[in-house]
Amino acid sequence: MDDTPGSFVDPTKETFAQFRALERPGPVHMLNLVRFREHAAYEDGTVATGAEAYASYARESGPVFERLGGRQVWVGKPELMLIGPESEAWDLAFIAEYPDKDAFVAMIRDPEYRKAVRHRQAAVADSRLIRMEPGVPGSHFGEMSGAKRD
Repeated sequence: MDDTPGSFVDPTKETFAQFRALERPGPVHMLNLVRFREHAAYEDGTVATGAEAYASYARESGPVFERLGGRQVWVGKPELMLIGPESEAWDLAFIAEYPDKDAFVAMIRDPEYRKAVRHRQAAVADSRLIRMEPGVPGSHFGEMSGAKRD
């Protein structure tokens, strides 16, 4: 775990409870913004970069993610924070889709995932994980289909 002030690696019990209580049928998109540590912080002293540790996390947790119906719908490498704090520079950004919120909860509770998450905790210096309702682009910039226009 990273105890750097302002660093976010794992959800709190409160925000996880809010996630579970948010009832809505259908898919859930999770926007992930990730900053790696230069050197992974494994409790057992394993030597790796943050990027290498995150690759181990992806390799070990991927089968659980896919088994529960998850898929990656978008991935990119952030290049420049044009608007926002420069301190929030990210190494990786992606959107993961789950069939519903219960699939995400099942992944977090899966014993194989729980073993793999140690790599994520060792790898990540800071992150953001934002639950989103997927939508269809509307006919106007910045609009979702069916959204009301002012």
